Amino acid sequence: MRVLYTIGIFFYRLGIAVAALFQKKAALWQKGRRGEFDKLSRAFAGQPRPVWIHSASLGEYEQARPLIERIKQERPDVKVLATFFSPSGYEVRKNDTLPDYVLYLPMDFPRNVRRFLDIINPQMAIFVKYEYWYNYLQELSLRNIPFYHICAIFRPGQYIFKPVGNWFAAHLRRSSGFFVQNEESAQLLKSIGIPQCTVCGDTRFDRVHAIASQPYSLDFVEAFRGDSRLIVTGSTWAPDEQVLATVLSRLQGYKMIVAPHELQRTEETLRFFNAFKVVKYSEMEGKNLAEYEVLVLDTIGMLSKVYKYSTLSYVGGAFKTGLHNILEAAVFGVPLFFGPKYQKFNEAMELVQQKGAFSITSAEEMEGIVRRFDGEPDFYEKTCAICRHYVEANIGACDMIFNHIKNSIQ
Repeated sequence: MRVLYTIGIFFYRLGIAVAALFQKKAALWQKGRRGEFDKLSRAFAGQPRPVWIHSASLGEYEQARPLIERIKQERPDVKVLATFFSPSGYEVRKNDTLPDYVLYLPMDFPRNVRRFLDIINPQMAIFVKYEYWYNYLQELSLRNIPFYHICAIFRPGQYIFKPVGNWFAAHLRRSSGFFVQNEESAQLLKSIGIPQCTVCGDTRFDRVHAIASQPYSLDFVEAFRGDSRLIVTGSTWAPDEQVLATVLSRLQGYKMIVAPHELQRTEETLRFFNAFKVVKYSEMEGKNLAEYEVLVLDTIGMLSKVYKYSTLSYVGGAFKTGLHNILEAAVFGVPLFFGPKYQKFNEAMELVQQKGAFSITSAEEMEGIVRRFDGEPDFYEKTCAICRHYVEANIGACDMIFNHIKNSIQ
């Protein structure tokens, strides 16, 4: 099976090389890995063994970040290497000063893995959420390097719980520990002979709570909002924006901030809102923001703080590929909306069940709920409280993980 797996990785790598001729993201992926072992050798020459934390992309890194902060706070002498698989994570965080090193993860070929581990010689490895690379896990185990999986979540239909996944489950059994998001995940792991699991939740709760607890103000948002009610929409795609533009056109007394998921989509986003008076964040200098109805946030790193000013929030992706991060909004205790494809996201499932969030399939659905909020203040306040209490009840995953691994940090 290892041979078949590695052949699959080879063809995946080949596919990206072909895609790089046409797609910017694939080209960044390929360019970022050029000379990767030279970069590693220069970075780690004579350096102490790092704690290595791997995230697929930006969302997973936000789950890793509270743990990195805790390690650096408690053990400032320890070096931390953060690796990414996707350019959407690496390109945004490559200059992050929290970890000591930020690099791409070399492809999961046996020779690459051995060379990578020979150079960095990590004292432990931590993989975030869905990152399971067969050859890396195999080699870490052979070298007796402890490795952990944090913020992991599993569902019954996944292949590792079927006969075809037995070969891979055998390697997961070698993990030093799984820190899972819910009890179902723990029971599933135990059913395939992996008892070393702890239910601790999701470190993103710690992350968003830390952000929300910091005192700050955004003058441009306050100037734009004025006395209006504000809908803040994050990580949107075209299907989301089509719904949102329709909703806004039917409401009175509302303004909207729109943050497209990809900045290169900004012009497309503007076209959906061409019936409104729109201003872009990058062009708002010198303008009277109170005159505008829609503000397009064509910048990175601002959204998590903008949610503070929302009357209600909408998170994109659930009409397309899958829901994006809803906790950045929920922490501020406002009602949440998103599309229909949210079933793979534990926090979304729980908030929908608790009636703090609403999955909608049309503009009419969202409009109806917003009008009910406007007409029933008690309903609105109850929904806000559900979101706020949900986040507060789930803080603490980072403490549980760190307390478990701290004695293994050299």
